[in-house]
Amino acid sequence: MTVRTVVFDAYGTLYDVQSVGRLATELCGDKGELITQLWRLKQLEYTWLRGLMQTYEDFSVVTRDSLDFVLERVGVRSSTTIRDALLTKYLKLDLYPETLQALKALADYRLAILSNGSPAMLDSLVEASGVRSLFSQVISVDPVKTYKPDPRCYDLAAKSLGAVADEVLFVSSNGFDVAGAKRFGFRVAWVERGGGAPPPSSSAIGPTELFGLLRGGAERLGCGADARVASLTDLPRVLTDLAR
Repeated sequence: MTVRTVVFDAYGTLYDVQSVGRLATELCGDKGELITQLWRLKQLEYTWLRGLMQTYEDFSVVTRDSLDFVLERVGVRSSTTIRDALLTKYLKLDLYPETLQALKALADYRLAILSNGSPAMLDSLVEASGVRSLFSQVISVDPVKTYKPDPRCYDLAAKSLGAVADEVLFVSSNGFDVAGAKRFGFRVAWVERGGGAPPPSSSAIGPTELFGLLRGGAERLGCGADARVASLTDLPRVLTDLAR
């Protein structure tokens, strides 16, 4: 079937989760980079753990709890100033530089977001970045009380949009999300945000390099992407190829 709808993941795909790094360094000195990377890793881990344990809390709670864990583990006292500033930044993450250009190039398609973010967090993101009008829907997983890659999340998007699964192109930079969406039945484009980096020459690597090794590759889960792109601006080509 012809793709009529393009659904985007938010965190790490449209919005740069690494954009908290500068503030983290300003507030926490040379531990800022470590905090940035561990926070995102622990945040993802908590979504999976809460999904498996069936103890759902919305993404604002997961984001707060994962930050508290990391600040304690790296030895940074979680003052109100540090904690609130970092959590506020997560509500106003930077768009990736090509995001606006890419979204405008897809104006002939129905565009939507499907995200782990809570409704309030997503409202803040799209308002702060000025992109709300470009999307027909901004969908949070909150109604199904679990997190991607649970199939119920992708089913929520399909039902909310009234879309047949293979008429949807799902776009994500997160390998687990790519696998989950493909397993559900969406067509999937993987944005290789961490792609192309050479293997390390030794174990002496920093937090950002470690994050890239863990999160930047295709997952071995038996459900690969239909297309791999380096940038969101490659999506029109992908859609043309899928229509053939």
